Amino acid sequence: MDGVPEPHSGWTFLTNHARVLAAIADDHNARIRDIAAHCRLTERAVQKIIADLEQDGYLSHTREGRSNTYRIDPGKVLRHPAEAGLTVASLMSLLVQDEAARVTTSATGGRPHAAT
Repeated sequence: MDGVPEPHSGWTFLTNHARVLAAIADDHNARIRDIAAHCRLTERAVQKIIADLEQDGYLSHTREGRSNTYRIDPGKVLRHPAEAGLTVASLMSLLVQDEAARVTTSATGGRPHAAT
């Protein structure tokens, strides 16, 4: 996917930081280009968000050849006082569950699919 993603107008429930973290939780070896495409952000925006998350200890990376492997600190507490005590792991479990449900719903033509 080349170029700048199509802009979104209006508000959303999740921040771009949460979206990027969820994309990394889904694939710890994801390239910035792939994260940007998944989150509908520019690569530059994703680089800035990753730097923010690393600076505050939510994320770290190791260089392996020409690629990065990311590590999320699941015990890190969310930043806003209203979420006091909630961890990154609890947020990711909600987002990963939502992503799995969305893929399943999409595969069944918009109808929810019961777990077997």
